[in-house]
Amino acid sequence: MKMKLFNLVLSTFFVLTFSDLVAQQTMTNIYGREVQSLNGKWDAIIDMYDQGRKNKIYLNKKPETKIDFYEYSFDNGYRLNVPSDWNSQMPELKYYEGTIWYARRFDVARKDNNRLFLYFGAVSYRCKIYLNGKEIGLHEGGFTPFQIDVTDAVKEKDNFLALEVNNTRTVDAIPAMAFDWWNYGGITRDVFLVNTPNVFIEDYFIQLDKTKADKINATVKLSEKIANTAVTIEIPELKLKQTLTTDANGEAKTSFTVKNLQRWSPTAPKLYNVKVATAKDQVAEQIGFRNVWVKGEDIYLNDKPIFLKSISFHEEIPQRKGRAFSEADAVVLLSEAKALGCNMIRLAHYPQNEYIVRMAEKMGFLLWEEIPIWQGIDFKNDATREKAGKMMTEMVMRDKNRCALTFWGVANETQPSAARNAFIKHLIETTKAIDTTRLLTAAFDLVRFNKERQVFVMDDPFIKELDVVAINKYMGWYHPWPVTPDKAIWDVAKGQPLIISEFGGEALFGKLGDADVVSSWSEDYQATLYKENLEMFKHIPNLRGTSPWVLFDFRSPFRFHPTNQEDWNRKGLVSDQGYRKKAWYLMKEYYDGK
Repeated sequence: MKMKLFNLVLSTFFVLTFSDLVAQQTMTNIYGREVQSLNGKWDAIIDMYDQGRKNKIYLNKKPETKIDFYEYSFDNGYRLNVPSDWNSQMPELKYYEGTIWYARRFDVARKDNNRLFLYFGAVSYRCKIYLNGKEIGLHEGGFTPFQIDVTDAVKEKDNFLALEVNNTRTVDAIPAMAFDWWNYGGITRDVFLVNTPNVFIEDYFIQLDKTKADKINATVKLSEKIANTAVTIEIPELKLKQTLTTDANGEAKTSFTVKNLQRWSPTAPKLYNVKVATAKDQVAEQIGFRNVWVKGEDIYLNDKPIFLKSISFHEEIPQRKGRAFSEADAVVLLSEAKALGCNMIRLAHYPQNEYIVRMAEKMGFLLWEEIPIWQGIDFKNDATREKAGKMMTEMVMRDKNRCALTFWGVANETQPSAARNAFIKHLIETTKAIDTTRLLTAAFDLVRFNKERQVFVMDDPFIKELDVVAINKYMGWYHPWPVTPDKAIWDVAKGQPLIISEFGGEALFGKLGDADVVSSWSEDYQATLYKENLEMFKHIPNLRGTSPWVLFDFRSPFRFHPTNQEDWNRKGLVSDQGYRKKAWYLMKEYYDGK
């Protein structure tokens, strides 16, 4: 009862009381805009008992008379790096779940007839934002961006910005009370001031037609509903330049035929310089063009069936024991996947930072991106469903121009129910309202062995709502073998492409042991497990991809074993110190042969 009351109070504070201050959807391509970075050292106050709001510490008052007295100060106290999680910056914060206040000062060069937006790449998990002593916005969700118009709130000199950041787990949150990764808190991604004209290019969606190799579709949207504004789309290398005119909603749409287009693929990740401009604004970036669709049990990329040689990783640098947040971090993670021979990354289990997404595209990885609908979500809660829809929208809006994005993931390991089905259908509809060009998928852990038929089967009619069915199955780890791997025949999702989206087992790097003893925690048993699963895959007729769990060992309070885990999930093919385990070489050989 106490937990329910606590969750209600927390939810009410962040969702209901200040609903008019909810942060806005971010403009497309922040990194192609004029920005002022607010990254760096921020002052911090650890507010474990949530007294900061009561004491109005966001006002940052100082004693002015002999009788003034304040029991707080941002000066000469803790300092935290932004972007980063707080857990990895101080030993005292390793397990901390609660509120921390961040603050910094900044100046800004104001321009006439321009607007200023405060942009956050992500804040985990919920936050309220105060500027110069006034509440200006809030956001919930730890993995998607948001922005706030601060044009009328900033001064040229000595602005005081404060954030109340909270990572407390609640039953109505996404993810909810328990999940198999570290509950990192903090301002975990870039913070920018974005400078735009009064009327600017807010959004655009430029992509190759789903099936036609020479047809590009484009939509451009201005920040205001202004008709008859000329908008130019230019791709110099293709000698293409088209001028459109906005309608009454400030939108312009077109399709055009192109010649000699080189389509993006993992083996040739071609990107084109694209510029979108009006008389007063322009945004430029690199965009790739490719076709992707499903036909029968096959996935087609650029007219050819493809086998997905995938891997998953968390947004974490294990050697640093903290969140990945930079382009250099992205290179570390993706380079190991490239060495393994992968052509796809499953970005588990949440939208990862934009550096990872953009670098993956440049390096030739297809991407599966998902929001953290992980197991025990409160599917009957309307507010939770709306949060999920907002997260889905924020993810798709941010990355819809990335041609590497192939799959939108809508759930992971959920149990069938009418409430779950309605919840996930809402996410599918939300996604399709923005983007109908990608494939929709979800990962299920419902495959079971049918003793009577002597085959593996799954009973979940919801799979028909998806383009591609994904299965998490830990044979030899969580599930003992009912038959030998060479007789492990599957009859699952017949008529649809199937991906094994998770499989594997744990091993402590360098530990030797019996190759047939699960509890050895050895590289030898992990290697045996991989060999057996790879044998089983031969008997899945509609298998079109595999994605072992996981590339690197990662931090997780789920994992209690005092000598073999110590708060680490050891399923990685690579240890937390960057050493490759025996199973890595087995997957490398398997992928090289595909």
